[in-house]
Amino acid sequence: MQVKEMDKKFLSRDLPPDDIEIVKSDGSFLFDSKGKKYIDFLMGWCVGNVGWGNQEIKEKIRKYNGPDYVNPNYLYKSWAELAELLAKITPGKLQKSFRATGGTEAVEIALQAAMSHTKRQKFISIEGSYHGHSIGAMSVGSSDFRGWYKNLLPDCYKIKPPLNDKAANEVEKLLKQKDIAALIMEPIICNLGVIIPEKEFMTRVQSSCKKYGTLLIMDEVATGFERTGKMFASEYFDIEPDIMCLAKGITGGYGGLGATITTEEVAKSMEYEFSFYSTYGWHPLSVEIAITNIKYILKNKKQLEKNIYEMSKYFTERLSKMKFKYPAKIHVKGLAIGVEFKKPNYVNQIVAQSRKNGVLFSSLGNTVFTLFPALNIDKKTAEKGLNILEKSLIL
Repeated sequence: MQVKEMDKKFLSRDLPPDDIEIVKSDGSFLFDSKGKKYIDFLMGWCVGNVGWGNQEIKEKIRKYNGPDYVNPNYLYKSWAELAELLAKITPGKLQKSFRATGGTEAVEIALQAAMSHTKRQKFISIEGSYHGHSIGAMSVGSSDFRGWYKNLLPDCYKIKPPLNDKAANEVEKLLKQKDIAALIMEPIICNLGVIIPEKEFMTRVQSSCKKYGTLLIMDEVATGFERTGKMFASEYFDIEPDIMCLAKGITGGYGGLGATITTEEVAKSMEYEFSFYSTYGWHPLSVEIAITNIKYILKNKKQLEKNIYEMSKYFTERLSKMKFKYPAKIHVKGLAIGVEFKKPNYVNQIVAQSRKNGVLFSSLGNTVFTLFPALNIDKKTAEKGLNILEKSLIL
């Protein structure tokens, strides 16, 4: 039986997969079972921040000789080391980490921690956003989820972009009731095509949350680990969150791991029987990978940030000059890039034609395509990929 047939018979998916069977990855490239080479401008959607085949990380995996598994109730030195490392690199007073398997679980922990700490049950988020696929995460995600699942959490209020003074007024109006547990958002919203809030909005929201006893949750699952040109996108706005959600780039794609890091005060609120439990949260091998990946980023931080700045400028210039069929609005922060059109479905044509021609990236809905290249991508590869994308516009 062919892979495509096996996939259709045994795997459940929302939509059929792209007709590409990936068998190898290297740097900014993916290879399919037919020997075709693709330039990867997706990198697992903000996962492979340091590129595929990173030798330092691969060597760590090869040499790993620790336990196969550790019961969550036991001590394990590498858990403490990773938690200490996260406390050192995250902004503000974030200190205590909860172990998670990925982004959805990290968000779920954050919501539970906010309710435990504030003794409130209501949330504010950004309309159209995405925070995961659990019941809690979908509740604070796009309102569209409620068309499918009628029993999502109640009292989840949504603020519509643009995120400006008017939006900040709407947030404060809700917060004044003093019954909101937390506001959760991506500091730069990759899941809406790289929407960048106005700094005044972020400043006012942080101040209002403190004033009315509401926690501020920064979902940095996609934006973390230098994706936007800083270790965390929250740094652009001088945000000191009460809770931060991490995953994706935390391991660079070499293992599965997520984390929810909170202030000591918030973490203390979760110290009760059955507050949170994850069987596979921080699997020992994934922890070694995460530590190695973060240390690699820290060691090469200046070089990475220089490359992100230069490549961000290059991508912006090239995309701005491309002759799209319809007017395009380009959103860029570091190497998080969104290209938005008012004309529906045009992006799907571009993505499909580009894939056929050998470059991979994704669409959001039917009006935006996003590019998330490796942070260490070289100009030659970037140029080749953008040339293919430009060629693919001739439809």
